[in-house]
Amino acid sequence: MTNPADYRPATGTIPARPGVYRFRDPHGRVVYVGKAKSLRARLQNYFQPLERLHPRTRAMVTTASSVEWTVVRNEVEALILEHTWIKEYDPRFNVVFRDDKSYPFLAVTMNEQFPRMQVMRGDRRKGVRYFGPYAKAWAIRETVDTLLTVLPMRTCAAAVFRKAERQGRPCLLGYIDKCAAPCVGKISPEDHRDLADRVCQVLGGDAKPLIRDLARQMEDAAAREEFEVAARARDRLEALRSVLERNAIVLSQGTDVDVFSLIDEDLEASAHVFRVRDGRIAGERGWVVDKPEPLNSAQMITQLVQEAYASVESGDIPPEVLVPVLPDDAAPLADWLAGVRGAKVSLRTPERGKKAELAATGRQNAQQVLDQHRLKRASDLTSRSQALQELQEALGMSEAPLRIECYDISHTQGTNMVGSMVVFEDALPRKAEYRQFTVRDAADDTAAMDEVLTRRFQRLLADRELPPEERESSRFAYPPQLVVVDGGLPQVEAARRVLERLGIDDVALVGLAKRLEEVWVPGEEFPVILPRGSEPLYLLQRVRDEAHRFAITAHRRKRGKAMKASALDEIPGVGPARAKSLVTHFGSVARLKEASIDQIAMVPGVGQQLAAAIHAALHGTGGMLEA
Repeated sequence: MTNPADYRPATGTIPARPGVYRFRDPHGRVVYVGKAKSLRARLQNYFQPLERLHPRTRAMVTTASSVEWTVVRNEVEALILEHTWIKEYDPRFNVVFRDDKSYPFLAVTMNEQFPRMQVMRGDRRKGVRYFGPYAKAWAIRETVDTLLTVLPMRTCAAAVFRKAERQGRPCLLGYIDKCAAPCVGKISPEDHRDLADRVCQVLGGDAKPLIRDLARQMEDAAAREEFEVAARARDRLEALRSVLERNAIVLSQGTDVDVFSLIDEDLEASAHVFRVRDGRIAGERGWVVDKPEPLNSAQMITQLVQEAYASVESGDIPPEVLVPVLPDDAAPLADWLAGVRGAKVSLRTPERGKKAELAATGRQNAQQVLDQHRLKRASDLTSRSQALQELQEALGMSEAPLRIECYDISHTQGTNMVGSMVVFEDALPRKAEYRQFTVRDAADDTAAMDEVLTRRFQRLLADRELPPEERESSRFAYPPQLVVVDGGLPQVEAARRVLERLGIDDVALVGLAKRLEEVWVPGEEFPVILPRGSEPLYLLQRVRDEAHRFAITAHRRKRGKAMKASALDEIPGVGPARAKSLVTHFGSVARLKEASIDQIAMVPGVGQQLAAAIHAALHGTGGMLEA
């Protein structure tokens, strides 16, 4: 615990201007990020007598050991910079909204030559248009299947597309007219992109032009007595209307609005949003959050809106955003939204009518999300706290091991040796801090463990000398309270020698042996036996198994690369890009070997001389050329 008076800046040195500030702990890690209209007025609030501070604010300032700030021109810039730093540093005392589940989106990959329509989850990618999110993946697939009857754009994966391209035959969807078959040239890249644009237009809620076109086609074909053509146009028109009818009409036609709802309690909160386009619900999304900082509902709305629109494209922001309560910084928040959208955005609260009813429905959804989160979290938090406390007592540690690092070695008979490091904080995996090591000079597992731990803790010692801003971006700047190695006494002793050699005496060390799940402590003749089924043993098993999984994954990746190395890698003038072109052109190295020099020379970027060298190398004929 630190004393805020020790790092309190002089009041006169703090500018009375808008800005963003960061509190750092003694290791240089950012623990809190905040913004202020006046940095001087805001920061003075943190350095009051401790008994006057909110308990969570008191915990933050006594964890931190320094504070720094950056002045910006206005509140809009402060909003943007604050959100950027929260995403970058993931501070432990900031509220961070997280999806209550991974919602699926319907995506159109406009960044490809032949755009593809598919279901996507996770982070957004540049150049991809997203629609939704939707509550169920099967609902998206039904929509896609029906939409392909009207607009038969590509939906296949890249491997399927390339296979059809090589074989000159489309897949089944191409034969049943649910794909325009760009893989075999039935449609030009330009026309297929136009098809994708029309799909985006329909999914975006603007289907009127397409409905008019299909209706006109049907009427014109019927007037010409081309009844089969008219029937196909009729079927497509009905399919399009079926897609539109799946989305409930909740507001008047032409209305584009996002309706946010919030359930805000002292320690937890949940939020929900309905995305309404052309009066229909086009998607929904939910968030849950623990509140390590004491924010009120208005402040929570600011964080929520930033989270919802931080990584969207301009077309994803509607002209109207409805929130349950206006935030204190509503004006700069609306200005920021308008800047992203490129047009005015109205930020207001619904008072009455259908919009208020929809907001009430969203509030019910948010309450359900919070209730489910509580049920799951109650058991999870209890078991995690129990595991850390019992592990501290079993190992005789002075404090609970809030950060645990586990190491494992994976190899195949000494080849392609890889070491893994996984990190658990508060008994949960922190995957962003996982690391893998290529073992260079080790004959066995203990030597490999020595090399991996030496490299990790040498970096820790070096990074302690860095200034705070550089230490934050370092991979190894934060020490664990507990190191776990996968193995028994030999591996533990190897790890102990490393820590002693480097002079590190504030990190506890244990090994977990697989056979009897014994916990070995250095210097002890007998292992610690944790009861079967106990929470601390279960935690150590999870950490050990995760390190083992991560090590095997890295080893398989490295071994796979080694196995894929071919004779092409040894030919002068053939780099990775040219080797890939050759294999793509012929389909495999075996087929390339069957080709003549003239056939090889037809590959773009390969001339006659290089073709002769490739042919000679593959046939082991030295400098001999084939006519």
